Amino acid sequence: MLTSFAEDIWIADGSDLSVLGFTYPTRCAVMRLAGDGLLVWSPIELNDDLKKQLKALGTVTHLVAPNMFHHMFLSEWQFAFPTAQLFGLQALHAKRPDLRFDGVLTDGPDPSWDAQIDQVVIENKLTDEVVFFHRASKTVIFTDLIQQFPRGFHKGWRSVVARLDLMVGETPNVPRKFRLGFWNKAKAKTSISKVLDWPVARVLLAHGAPVTINGHAVLKRSFAWLIV
Repeated sequence: MLTSFAEDIWIADGSDLSVLGFTYPTRCAVMRLAGDGLLVWSPIELNDDLKKQLKALGTVTHLVAPNMFHHMFLSEWQFAFPTAQLFGLQALHAKRPDLRFDGVLTDGPDPSWDAQIDQVVIENKLTDEVVFFHRASKTVIFTDLIQQFPRGFHKGWRSVVARLDLMVGETPNVPRKFRLGFWNKAKAKTSISKVLDWPVARVLLAHGAPVTINGHAVLKRSFAWLIV
């Protein structure tokens, strides 16, 4: 079910996915573009109720896969919204030849959402990720590079691994596996510095509770290990 997150941005939580034995919740964000077009970030499993809510908001014009992992439900979205343009990293185009891609995500916004949504590509060995900034709501959007699972979410040995990986905590954090994936720390620091230059008020995560206050301070603390 879509719920309002801030000005011109909504979120919806979907079904859980299992990845390497770990359960991950899914979440998408919907941002209104000029002219009542809708950009859907990290599409989740589609159902009739979500379709109806989207139709009431406007027209789905853009679908965005923000990294190499969040692409599981794109085919059903393309079927449901055949005129929507699909954007993803260049490597994802090769990984999913079954999909019709209309554009490549880079460090600069596509003209369709320029001056409305900013973005930067953060390179990582596990997956490059495009971090977005929704100007109207001052919301920065992370996919997997920052996570925050509540204590008790994982069971058994998985809870130990999750805790040691820094997936679990009171505030969002960068998991250890992604920290190790920053093979070029100087470049990563430059990219994160661009994110911290945005006037962030809120932080939206695919895997974690949204941050609605002091977003910039939360981000700075999450990446303190890198930007010192």
